[in-house]
Amino acid sequence: MQYLGEIISLVVAVSWTFAALFSEGASKRLGTLPFNIIRMVLSIVLLSIGMWVYVGSPLPMNADNETWLWLILSGLVGYVFGDICLFNAYLTIGSRFGQLLMTLAPIAAAMAGWCVLGEGMSWKGVAGMCIVVSGIALSVLNRGTDAEHHHRLSLKLPLRGVLYGIGAGVGQGVGLVLSKVGMNAYEMHIKDVMKEMSSLGTQQMLEPMRAELEFMPFTATWMRAVAGLVGFIIVMTVVRQWRKLPAAVSNRRGMACALGAVITGPTIGVSLSLMATLYTSAGVAQTLMSLTPIIILVPTYYIYKQRVTPMEVLGAVIAVAGASLFFI
Repeated sequence: MQYLGEIISLVVAVSWTFAALFSEGASKRLGTLPFNIIRMVLSIVLLSIGMWVYVGSPLPMNADNETWLWLILSGLVGYVFGDICLFNAYLTIGSRFGQLLMTLAPIAAAMAGWCVLGEGMSWKGVAGMCIVVSGIALSVLNRGTDAEHHHRLSLKLPLRGVLYGIGAGVGQGVGLVLSKVGMNAYEMHIKDVMKEMSSLGTQQMLEPMRAELEFMPFTATWMRAVAGLVGFIIVMTVVRQWRKLPAAVSNRRGMACALGAVITGPTIGVSLSLMATLYTSAGVAQTLMSLTPIIILVPTYYIYKQRVTPMEVLGAVIAVAGASLFFI
């Protein structure tokens, strides 16, 4: 089917839009930390089922210490730091502006890739940074309303919410780079073990390892989720919020939102995003999947009755266009 990859990429953007809306609802009903504990548990259960069906084991069987180290770091940065910031941003400024500030993730990933992996940055990346920041500025800044301050720019959103959104983008971007390092180590280790087994003539063991290699993004996500769960448990213990968990679990609407967030985000979103890259170029797929900050404008208007100004629409379009330069 022509344009199948492009269609799947748009479905992913819509799926992540619903994940953001479900996450906002779950954060408000359950609380940020209880929701993240519940979300991590549900993600681990669903991913374990997928691993069991596809690989034959609910646990990663061939991850070495280096793989675990990098993916644990990725889970702590991306899930614990990044998601605490993201869901607090949802509570403070809403999922619409939260997703807009998530367009900073490619900038953070590019900077982390330069520092950690020594990856170069093209002129498109530099231009993309400037365009993303310009688009965000159009959406979150406004001019003074009186004659005395008419030419002074100010935030139209709470500063705390904007900082949370920036932290979320940085957490996701840096976590992505750490995940890439971990997955590279994971792939190399599995291939080395397969080569050794081939030389020993143990061919019957190769098929499960091939399946684990193909399912590696999901297995890596499982390891990141385990690290995230441990991190959230530590945070919950430090801030003494465990008493909120039973009330959160008994909140039916909140749990429905949490389940919806897990299904539309890590389950459908991640699965289809991997599928999209099989049918179209990674650049086109990533660009189309980055349309969430634009798509989310419509449901937030009708569901949460949030007024959307032409300047905010223009800012979202510009920010997405800037983010797309990192993938083209």
